[in-house]
Amino acid sequence: MSPLNNQQKQLLFDYCIGLTSKEQNAQAQALISSDNDAAQVHAKLKNALSPLDSLKPETCPDELVERTIFRIHNLERSSRLQLQQLLAGEQDRKVTIRSPFWRNVGKIAAAAAVILIAIGTFQTSSNFARQRYYQNRCQAQLGNVFRGLSGYVADNNGKLPVVASAKGSPWWKVGYQGKENHSNTRCMWLLVKGDYVDPANFVCPGRKQKLVIRFEPSQIQSYNDFPGRQRITYSIRICCKEPTVEMLAQKVLMADLSPLFEDLPQDFSEPLDIRVDEDLLNLNSINHNWRGQNLLSGNGSVRFSNKRRIGITRDDIYTLMNVLNYNGTERPSRENDSFIAP
Repeated sequence: MSPLNNQQKQLLFDYCIGLTSKEQNAQAQALISSDNDAAQVHAKLKNALSPLDSLKPETCPDELVERTIFRIHNLERSSRLQLQQLLAGEQDRKVTIRSPFWRNVGKIAAAAAVILIAIGTFQTSSNFARQRYYQNRCQAQLGNVFRGLSGYVADNNGKLPVVASAKGSPWWKVGYQGKENHSNTRCMWLLVKGDYVDPANFVCPGRKQKLVIRFEPSQIQSYNDFPGRQRITYSIRICCKEPTVEMLAQKVLMADLSPLFEDLPQDFSEPLDIRVDEDLLNLNSINHNWRGQNLLSGNGSVRFSNKRRIGITRDDIYTLMNVLNYNGTERPSRENDSFIAP
């Protein structure tokens, strides 16, 4: 067997400390059972972490995670600054070219190499910690959406927040405030209008954008839909008929933003023309740097998947079966064809 790569080592470490999804658990177990090196690394990690088994697990406060990431960033910047100062000092120093100078050059190169390695290590750790934090926060937000949805269903005789739309309505027009029910995000806006879900929960924390401005109650009631794409960075299931709670129980209800519809026309009079190529068929959501996407099912479960195809049929949640061109009016012809958009 070839030596373990960094991704496999990271998977084993995550598996040992309980940070992996169900899908990643299966990958780690398969790796351990088929590779002697992986089995040895797993055994050593479990042995090293065994003293932690006696500790009572506690939820890590959000502010502690944020402070940790902030300190890692500071350490990374400090190391980078040290390298810059070291190089600048050596450039400004006037020296006579003698034998000791070359020995100094060797020391400088060695010190610079150490600092560069440290920067790379801290940067990798910082990026990993940040992405893991955003992934967990995203899952928590989707959980909040489901709790709000459950409250709405309980208050409305078991009915889901569905808005009636005419056949062929352009479901891609996120932010359209006219009377016509176009965008399929309007159903989730009902949860905001009814005060079931805070609107901030509809913006994935992994997206690199400015802080979401909170709405005043009067502003919320004046809108018929989310004010724009930047206010909802998730995609929602489009059904072929009016959905019921029972129908969606085991199906994906929401997911991180579809890679097909990251950029939508700002002018609603413009046509939508998405042509799916090989890249779009394999691209994950932008929300988590294309590493994967969180999926919220109709039973309330939330999981992270690095693949778009789910279930026994390996159905792609972001595309319709045998459809490669989209103008924003397409709908699935059967319920086992998942379609999360826009």
